[in-house]
Amino acid sequence: MRHDFNYFFKQGVGNMFSHGFMSFAAVGITVACLLIMGTFSLVAYNANENLKDLQSENAVLAFVDEALTDEEAKNLKTKLEAVPNVKDCTFVSREEARDNYVKQYDEDDLYSDLEANIFRHRYVIHLTDLEKISQTSDDLKAVSGIVKVRADEAISKGFVTVSNIASVVSMALIAILLIVSVFIISNTIKLTTFDRREEIAIMKMVGATDSFIRWPFVYEGLLIGLLGAVIAFALQWLLYAAITQGISTSDTLQLLRVVDFGQIWGPVAAVFVVVGILVGVGGSLTAIRKFLRV
Repeated sequence: MRHDFNYFFKQGVGNMFSHGFMSFAAVGITVACLLIMGTFSLVAYNANENLKDLQSENAVLAFVDEALTDEEAKNLKTKLEAVPNVKDCTFVSREEARDNYVKQYDEDDLYSDLEANIFRHRYVIHLTDLEKISQTSDDLKAVSGIVKVRADEAISKGFVTVSNIASVVSMALIAILLIVSVFIISNTIKLTTFDRREEIAIMKMVGATDSFIRWPFVYEGLLIGLLGAVIAFALQWLLYAAITQGISTSDTLQLLRVVDFGQIWGPVAAVFVVVGILVGVGGSLTAIRKFLRV
């Protein structure tokens, strides 16, 4: 088995170099397809992460009964955190609410003498699942000591709708790109195999088995796919870094959060290698099948 592996591997490497231009074309097509698919996937991933950030900023406000003392109002936090679907809650005192209001709306210093007692203690609450905002609002209203809950359900439902649409569109486009990539790469490898149809026919006529003929092509496809994946991953990293740098230095795009590539390079590399190898090997097996029928 060891001897067979060495033989077939060497034959695969030799085949790849003996048809240099076609092998180069197959690698180039693999790199291009993986780079396009990877770039679009990363754009979709970052868009989804930014949408999650916007969703997390959409908070529910729970207003405390004015009859409660400051200490009683603060003690409501434990009850609110126990409500299903509540991710976290932050207590905001009357004074903090007054200061935030003045800071946001008092451009002409008209509200500088505003009394804090006209505001209520409140809790800023973030939810785990925005789709359940209506039920969670009702549960928060049922907590003793909470007199009013303000939740913008229209905005929350809008975020959920946009997120669902973005996910479906992203998955559909990635699937289409993957199918197109497999088709193009398989046909490119078929061209390299077409040049060897006479060699394959001769080997069949002298008694070589299908597996003996097939394995060198399998290793060749594996090497083409692996080489293409490595090159595509390196280019993807450079492209991602350049785009990240451009966004960070842009005055208009700084609001966008780009996920650090160091956090996601592992899954990206794994996907590139797996897709590259599967496409390379699959393309080789598909290409050689018709030439084995001698």
